[in-house]
Amino acid sequence: MLIDNFKRKIEYLRVSVTDRCDLRCTYCMVEDMKFLPRQEVLSIEEIIKLISIFNKLGVKKYRLTGGEPLVRKGIVDIIEYLNELKKKELIQEHTLTTNGTNLNKYSEILKKNGVDRINVSLDTLNPERFKEVTRWGDVNKVLEGIEAALDSGIKVKINTVVTKDFNDNELIEIINWSEKKNIDVSLIEVMPIGSIGEERFDQYKLMSLVEKDLIEKLSLTKSNFRTNGPSRYFERNNSKQKIGFISALSHNFCDTCNRIRLTCTGKLFMCLGQNDFVDLKYPLREQNDEDVIKMIEYAMTIKPKSHDFQIKKNDYKGYINRYMNQTGG
Repeated sequence: MLIDNFKRKIEYLRVSVTDRCDLRCTYCMVEDMKFLPRQEVLSIEEIIKLISIFNKLGVKKYRLTGGEPLVRKGIVDIIEYLNELKKKELIQEHTLTTNGTNLNKYSEILKKNGVDRINVSLDTLNPERFKEVTRWGDVNKVLEGIEAALDSGIKVKINTVVTKDFNDNELIEIINWSEKKNIDVSLIEVMPIGSIGEERFDQYKLMSLVEKDLIEKLSLTKSNFRTNGPSRYFERNNSKQKIGFISALSHNFCDTCNRIRLTCTGKLFMCLGQNDFVDLKYPLREQNDEDVIKMIEYAMTIKPKSHDFQIKKNDYKGYINRYMNQTGG
């Protein structure tokens, strides 16, 4: 069992299997993103090895992320391995977060291999706006992928990053569309991750204002429902739909954090909102499991109590100097 210095039980690992993506969302990365050389990225076998080590240390919940996890060659091998652990009751669940562009191809494979629910990033239903925020994406491809996942029996949750003067007037439309398909929604505050400078300040909208507005317009009431993530959920009257709010800046959720993040290069980040990490790649490639375990245990001693996110005009002290695709969502 992994426990940090603040007595938090760490049982949830987010595994970034690649920094690559087939979209270029404006809040995630720059358009001319320079991706990592392949030799720096962990092999499928190395990722599976680390999952095995974390599992032996008591981690029971896994989420595959990216970049876009479904563009990673060999991703099915990882999904199949996690399913074998699940069948043996060594883990509780394995899920993934995806942009949805490849769900037509992978939905049945995911369901067959024990993936019962997924998160799909979707910031707008408008084709032109979608192309703008992703820089070239086709929203219809994503919507078709969501349908394929639902048809396969996978429960879908929509993740929507709320961006000022872009999609903040479209949230009710997204929520209503999702309700018709029995899909829950999490609304996410823009976070100061990645050095895109002043644009980040211009994107930011205080989630408490969004929350207040939607509570009034949709008659939302607080829910006791919880998942592994940081969403605070509300329910709609006469509806099974749940609306989540993730507000890393305006409503800190660090006191219950049970998560750590493994990048595709083997770096273990104890906090999305801090720059500290331990590098597991080198002891892993030296095939020294004991040193890998020692570094993971050391990481628990330096997991911070909270992050230091802040978004201010002309002040970048609260920014994280890596892009979201490098850490994993």
